[in-house]
Amino acid sequence: MASLSGLLVLSLVPAIVAALLPLLGRVSKGLVPVVALVGPALSLAYGVQGIARGHEAADVGGSYAWFATGPLQQLRVGWTMDNLAAIMLLVVGTVAACVVIFSIGYMKGDPGWSRYFALISLFVASMNTLVIADGFVTLFFGWELVGACSYLLIGFWYEKPSAVKAAIKAFLTTRVGDVGLLLGMAILLGATGSLQYAEVFMRVGALPASVVTAAAALVAVGAFGKSAQFPLQIWLPDAMEGPTPVSALIHAATMVAAGVYLIARTWPLFEVAPAAREFVLVIGTVSALGAALAAVAQRDIKKVLAYSTISQLGFMFAALGVGAWQVAMFHLVTHAAFKALLFLGAGSVIHGSGTQDLREMGGLRKAMPVTFVTWVIGSLALAGIFPFAGFFSKDEILTNVWHDAPIAAAALGITAFVTAFYVARSTRLAFFGEFRGEGHPHESPISMTGPLVLLAVLATTLGFAAEPFMELLEAPAEEFSMVIAATSMTVAVLGLLLGWTIVSRGASSDERLQSALGPAWSAAAAGWGWNALLVGFAGAVATGCRVVWAFGDRLIFDGAAEGTARLTRAVGGGLTKLQTGETQWYVALVVLAAAVALAWAVRAQ
Repeated sequence: MASLSGLLVLSLVPAIVAALLPLLGRVSKGLVPVVALVGPALSLAYGVQGIARGHEAADVGGSYAWFATGPLQQLRVGWTMDNLAAIMLLVVGTVAACVVIFSIGYMKGDPGWSRYFALISLFVASMNTLVIADGFVTLFFGWELVGACSYLLIGFWYEKPSAVKAAIKAFLTTRVGDVGLLLGMAILLGATGSLQYAEVFMRVGALPASVVTAAAALVAVGAFGKSAQFPLQIWLPDAMEGPTPVSALIHAATMVAAGVYLIARTWPLFEVAPAAREFVLVIGTVSALGAALAAVAQRDIKKVLAYSTISQLGFMFAALGVGAWQVAMFHLVTHAAFKALLFLGAGSVIHGSGTQDLREMGGLRKAMPVTFVTWVIGSLALAGIFPFAGFFSKDEILTNVWHDAPIAAAALGITAFVTAFYVARSTRLAFFGEFRGEGHPHESPISMTGPLVLLAVLATTLGFAAEPFMELLEAPAEEFSMVIAATSMTVAVLGLLLGWTIVSRGASSDERLQSALGPAWSAAAAGWGWNALLVGFAGAVATGCRVVWAFGDRLIFDGAAEGTARLTRAVGGGLTKLQTGETQWYVALVVLAAAVALAWAVRAQ
């Protein structure tokens, strides 16, 4: 059996660190974030090592039997390392390290200081487990653990009822998707007799098309839940109740990207299931456009970014839907850089201005120059402006989707325009004009601006790594389309100009835009009412369940059982009255019984 050092180191060491950090916090709070960097450092080290080994990395790994008896003898737990896993480890390690360092300033003085860094370390352990899994069993362990960490970090400030509700909502919504993943795993286990990636992929080509399609579609449902895609996107905007660095780590770069990684990792399954790929394409396109339009009407800077994340993940799923999983992974990497930058930038803005409402900001470019410059870099990358990273990865997606699904590509083109629009709107409201809030805005400390600068460098340069990135994933070189590049740049610039012009007078312009759009603005601000619809549906289901409980369970089943008991008790109570203890009464009863018996006998003759 191959060595299990990778699973033990990448999964167990950060988990052990998480358990020790609360104890360390009692001795030295200053050492807590330093030790919390162990997990990200290990992710980076293994990621770099995996990239360095190249194709040899695929031979690294090991597993052991989890259930070794009976019909479940095929279930194994283990790890593997290839270029795909190495790339994802680099993403996890880089973003987690930036978040830990950024949090030193952002979380300073918080009473939950040690608990916060412990949860970050536990999340890294969980994400590493998911990434290096050699089969669905190990993946599912990591999959559920990152969900649990998300719940704990969204509800980190548990004294706030809104944070508790958001954590519960995220946990329950993502569990819906997880049920889909679990059912898909069950189908694959029954059809192939194994849940190891290598064995499943080797046998999947011989399975009936209906079985493969059902399994792939259910795995995709699990990915939609984790990546907040339609119709399971409702949890992500509310998840902004957690600390902003958490949003950068979990809800921009790593956990929400796990759905994209899942489909990329299990691509041989989707390769033979074209109907499932069509399903992924439709969901990704709808999510991208719908979330981008919703982002336009948000006043909370973090919710703008939350809807933006749903939209950008939609781009990735659209790429997966047309078979370009390597391109989806490239956009995952560039998005991790510029969206983590924007979320941490939002955290810096909130820290320096004391508000996360765009209407209460303004003029922050003067008070927060480093935050402003890095925010602009992240915004231009998100909008897809050359030469920033988002330009290259977004154009790769548009090119691939255009070849296979022109209608979807047109929808994504509109999404790119809307993206540039809300980027310009939020930038102008936050950083230009006069400060509309209270107090005196100020630049964040270097522990917060340092990670912003690093991520800004990545958001600027990663796009030029497209060719070596594709070589790592053995993807065919995509021919550069000047027409698509020029069109997307034109669309992005027009979106920026329109967004900049419409809010030229700050918050008052935004109010006029709201009045002009009327019900459309209200619908977009509410996420198109999908949350209310699902709440109403859940309420209807709950009412139906209560009716069934009242009439079916309580009246019929419980009524029959309890009625029998009451009847027995009543009859027994009546018979006890016959026992008086008086001899004359007993003799009379005997005589009466004898007379009745005699009369019955005579009548019978």
